[in-house]
Amino acid sequence: MSIQCPLLGITGYSGSGKTTLLEKLIPELIARGIRVSVIKHSHHNAQVDKEGKDSWRMKEAGSAQVIMACDNRWAMMTETRSPVSLNYLAQQFDETLTDLILVEGFKEEPIPKILLHRQEMVKALPEIDDNVLALATNYSLETDRTLLDINQISQIADFIEHWLSHRKNHDREQ
Repeated sequence: MSIQCPLLGITGYSGSGKTTLLEKLIPELIARGIRVSVIKHSHHNAQVDKEGKDSWRMKEAGSAQVIMACDNRWAMMTETRSPVSLNYLAQQFDETLTDLILVEGFKEEPIPKILLHRQEMVKALPEIDDNVLALATNYSLETDRTLLDINQISQIADFIEHWLSHRKNHDREQ
């Protein structure tokens, strides 16, 4: 199964502001009529439910998957023997609810990305691969990519909206 919904990575070192940017960017994109979903990669063992709760106990008993549902939300927890692909994760979204999947992390994946970097970071700017569409920074630098101000959410949203519109027009021509 292929992914129809566009993926856009938000990448950068730990502490570069990926989550903070997404917290501000998501409502801005939604206000523009773009339905956003997010895939967040973690290097830690993520715990979605709470120890001792029924769903946790069912998972601990060996259930491969547990769905917890209430009137306005549901969540599925799946135990895996090995990491799953970004493609597989993206396929889990309901495309009738999503126009764009923002991906935090997964920096090695060959998807279009915005790379975040701050001048005060100890680590130098990472190598810019062919998938990096733009850099979002708090300083100016020479680059052949679009340079965005990491603190100007509307500017970043403009860039994404333009990219998404261009992508949809290109897909229609195919």
